[in-house]
Amino acid sequence: MQVKSLRQDLANYLKRHGLIRKYEKQVKLFSANSHHPSLHTEILEPKSLKIYSFRIDKKYRTIFILINQNTAEVIDINDHYK
Repeated sequence: MQVKSLRQDLANYLKRHGLIRKYEKQVKLFSANSHHPSLHTEILEPKSLKIYSFRIDKKYRTIFILINQNTAEVIDINDHYK
């Protein structure tokens, strides 16, 4: 699966929180296998909105939508516990 380029505000968030390398590693895993166990990929509630997430690490997660069968677009990166 391909992941669209990040919006500038999301890239800045990664940089501010020191997550660039972790994010790139997880995107590489996601591109090869979107259901890799370490990603913990899941559909968020309410499921009817079809918004998904995968983990960057134990604290941060990437929120994304599917543009088509082969392309995901990241719409948010956030602290899972806030």
